[in-house]
Amino acid sequence: MTPHYSTAIVGGGLGGLMLARVLHVNGIDVPVFDLDAAAGARGQGGMLDIHDDTGQEALRRAHLHAEFLARVHPGGQALRVLDKQGAVVHEEADDADGTRPEIDRGDLRKLLLGSLPDGAVRWGAKVTGAHPRGDGRYEVTLADGSAFTTDLLIGADGAWSRIRPLLTDARPAYSGISFVELDLEDADRRHPEAAALVGGGMFFALGDDKGFLAHRETDGSIHLYVALRAEEAWLGTVDFADADADAAKRAVLEHFADWDGALRRMVADADGPLTPRHIHALPAGLTWEGRPGVTLLGDAAHLMSPFAGEGANLALYDGAEFARHLLAHPGDAFAAVRAYEQEMFARAAGTAAESARALDLIFHPQAPAPLVDMFRGR
Repeated sequence: MTPHYSTAIVGGGLGGLMLARVLHVNGIDVPVFDLDAAAGARGQGGMLDIHDDTGQEALRRAHLHAEFLARVHPGGQALRVLDKQGAVVHEEADDADGTRPEIDRGDLRKLLLGSLPDGAVRWGAKVTGAHPRGDGRYEVTLADGSAFTTDLLIGADGAWSRIRPLLTDARPAYSGISFVELDLEDADRRHPEAAALVGGGMFFALGDDKGFLAHRETDGSIHLYVALRAEEAWLGTVDFADADADAAKRAVLEHFADWDGALRRMVADADGPLTPRHIHALPAGLTWEGRPGVTLLGDAAHLMSPFAGEGANLALYDGAEFARHLLAHPGDAFAAVRAYEQEMFARAAGTAAESARALDLIFHPQAPAPLVDMFRGR
């Protein structure tokens, strides 16, 4: 017999877990279906700055704020901006004001996972599709051939959401920016030149519509994003699957031939494989007609470029806000969906526009000057 749940969350990222947690502290337990085989099946990415009015507010509602603060990265709010010749053009110390502290994404996800009851997350549950049954319920199919039904389906399943097509035909589009991610492990000891260059927090080296974006991680490593405006097909011309990463490094560095040697050496000395990544975004201001029994949150609803640091914060806040609306409308899930979506649409439209503006500041022919002007409030 096909199992049925009154409410089901698809996607065990930050937004889905936050929704489950806020509901849990209010006495409501809902299952979360995630495609990963286990909690630690894959890396979770780098550092996140969690904003006081969105991400941290969600953590307060989840009764996790104190535990969050115990896990933040001291000094992580420091900032350094360089030009392509390696000259520092702007620098800020970590003022420790607590408005945007940095935390490792994996540590934050572990905090949320550990706050849920055993068995709340159903691992290895890869969703392949969902459709309305005609009786007010939705049926969700899984890759293993099984299925379940639910009265309220929440798509928190990221950029390539399997739930989004129930509400809109919109799909993420390539933003024009390609990333190559890499790591410099145990930086102070093994990569002292890079460690001195990057400093203790966030780092930008920019010019000619491209750049290096890096941050210090809590384990002492440096996570670096090599980023540039490029045709979508460019990443496919580089063999990133080769066990010997030297050829891929050379291909990437061809785009930085006239850049400072210390900056180039961060790529040449990288540990482990290089990871290619296209940056996609949904249309800014995306909306849809509300539909009973289904909604979206986080990247599934409003995927945007990462350059304003808003994606994770919005996902956390979406989860907490939808939980608030569900609690405020007991027995009327559609009223909760409608109220949540109207607020989420407005919130996401503004931050998507901000992210697009930040992209154009970072990848600018006169960079890093426009970004420095923004930081200085000009």
